[in-house]
Amino acid sequence: MRFPFLLPAAGFVLTYLLFDWITYVEPLLGLNITPWNPDTALGLVFWLVYGRRAALPWFLALVAGDVLVRGLPGGPAGTLLTAAWLLCGYGLLGEALRRALGGGAIFSSRSSFYRWLLMVAAGTMLNAVGHISLLAWLGLVPWDDWLRAVWRFGFGDMVGVVVSMPLLWKLANPQDRARLGEATWKPETLGYLALAIFVLWAVFGYIMTAEFKHFYFLFLPLIWAASRQGVHGAALVVFVLQLAIVALVRANHANNITVSELQVLDAVLALVGFFIGIVVDERRQVAEELKQTLRLAAAGEMAAALAHELNQPMTALAVYGKACEHLLARGEAGDLLKNAIGQMINESARAAEVVRRLRDFFRTGAMQLETVSAAALQAGIVQQFGPQFAEHGVEVRVAEAPALAVQVDRLQMELVLRNLLANALDAVRMRPAGQRSIRLMAENVGGKLRFTVEDSGDGLTQQAAGRLFEPFVSTKASGMGLGLVLSRSIVEAHGGTLWAEVAGHGVFRFILPALDSGE
Repeated sequence: MRFPFLLPAAGFVLTYLLFDWITYVEPLLGLNITPWNPDTALGLVFWLVYGRRAALPWFLALVAGDVLVRGLPGGPAGTLLTAAWLLCGYGLLGEALRRALGGGAIFSSRSSFYRWLLMVAAGTMLNAVGHISLLAWLGLVPWDDWLRAVWRFGFGDMVGVVVSMPLLWKLANPQDRARLGEATWKPETLGYLALAIFVLWAVFGYIMTAEFKHFYFLFLPLIWAASRQGVHGAALVVFVLQLAIVALVRANHANNITVSELQVLDAVLALVGFFIGIVVDERRQVAEELKQTLRLAAAGEMAAALAHELNQPMTALAVYGKACEHLLARGEAGDLLKNAIGQMINESARAAEVVRRLRDFFRTGAMQLETVSAAALQAGIVQQFGPQFAEHGVEVRVAEAPALAVQVDRLQMELVLRNLLANALDAVRMRPAGQRSIRLMAENVGGKLRFTVEDSGDGLTQQAAGRLFEPFVSTKASGMGLGLVLSRSIVEAHGGTLWAEVAGHGVFRFILPALDSGE
């Protein structure tokens, strides 16, 4: 045994003896057959952490418990023999738990919890059969009492492990220990622990006359803890309740309540608390995974927006670059070349600005708000689309804008309008020549500014309109289904609303809070 192991081994033996002494309540025949055995849970956790190195400290703890707590009821030889038998049984159970479940996964899901519960129940009862049979063979337990002793010892081990092991395991795991320590000193944690103590005092204050009728109050702090802090809270409360119940029974000599009733109470409290806690933890994990999925979706939207927004400045850069090549080939070094180079610089700066502002929007929601008139928004976006409309023979009608202005991030709002106009252009391109028209209109609606983009395309059905703003849903064969999702998120970030209308032609509208143009 290496020296660094001596300190945890000594701590284990001392804690094991303390648990053994506290829970040495109503023993059968003066042996270690008691209603609650949290020391077994401590031993299993120690085995899970240190493996077979835990065997010698556990054996010493078993022998010391018989010597110091029970006064060697089986004599030196009987004590050594029963300790060796128990160590083999517990060691096999610990090794089985270690191989089947491993690590911190024991209490991470309902399936692993169920497997742990079944293994503990089967292992403790099988171990009890062997241990009590050995005690009967040594003459320490009458064979007539064999069945009662098996049930008492096996169920005591089972209850002790089920109630105590989750908390002890979390204390042994550094990551869980840090989370548990942080949660323990929260006002809410102190609140439900105080409630648990008060309920115990109230229940045991009337225990001589109330018998078993008021123990259901113990579920109040347990449900509170499990629903708020998951398995961490449940593990803390059920462990505190078990030790407190054992101490109060020992102090009050509450013999009118049977051992089996208190054992069942402990077991049911633990199971209810852990079931609620695991479900709460699983739901939180699903919520975190959903948040991660939404972040990935936002990243996809950002990538699509960047591709869409950067298309025009990059195209312009290519055009101006070719113009520069032609001018240089002609020997031009005057104003035309300088103007082309200046336009290239402007377009590259615009591309960099698009990347930066969209990145800030999706990372922090930051916007650079400025007051922009409705007329300026309309004119700027129509000018950008002018060459494409002319190329495809699309008639564009722009209604006169009202005397209103909006406080918006201009780049983002132009992105929304550009996306709607691009969708309208795609919708009318397949129409016969002379039937391709798009209308852009800004209106004053109750002091708010409403933009409408209408096209002469086929429009939307009720079914298509219902799914239009879902991610990755598109009516276009080459569409990614992210443009409208992005546009709606931008409009809503500005305090507005974007929607599509079901009609015989395409109709998209969005509305924004407005200012008077003079402001």
